[in-house]
Amino acid sequence: MRKAEFDQQQVLRAAMEVFIAKGYSKTSMQDLKQATGLHPGSIYCAFTNKKGLLLAALEHYRNERLLEFEALFANTDSTLAGIKCYLQHVVDECEREQVKDCLLQKALSELVQQDSEVEQVICAMLKQYEVTLANKFALAQQAGELKNNCDSTELAQFFMMGIYGIRTLSHTHPAKGTLAQLANKLFDYLTMPS
Repeated sequence: MRKAEFDQQQVLRAAMEVFIAKGYSKTSMQDLKQATGLHPGSIYCAFTNKKGLLLAALEHYRNERLLEFEALFANTDSTLAGIKCYLQHVVDECEREQVKDCLLQKALSELVQQDSEVEQVICAMLKQYEVTLANKFALAQQAGELKNNCDSTELAQFFMMGIYGIRTLSHTHPAKGTLAQLANKLFDYLTMPS
């Protein structure tokens, strides 16, 4: 079997963008060919099928997002500052980008009850996101930056609900500053003294 002669990261990034913009069902092989520069035969050879490409794109998306997330924390002087920086990053992303969706969220809402394998993969990735956030909240609690009377997993779930709410609300084209204002309220609620 010949080795693939293309930049896999670039192909996955391009596929990821198409899946976010059009959704899995509405993305055709022609769309993927145009976005990635690969002929359908090459896509099938490298990823087995469209679903295989989606699963690879989801993995790539998760890895990119995790690196981005950790980089935000590496550039702050406290865990709580990292949480605030991450929240601001989400708001900035929603305000400047035409496509505001999270690939995990979009694929899950589209494919739930249609493809159990994809659903399980996405749910596992979202659980990992929750655990990563819960670990950050636990670190902030240990450092005395956040109240200890709340479970860090519950804080992470509440925060995720806020993040996905901001992403969803951004599609309604709210007035400038609305998303930032709501993000600040979310952060203030998390940091309220007990």
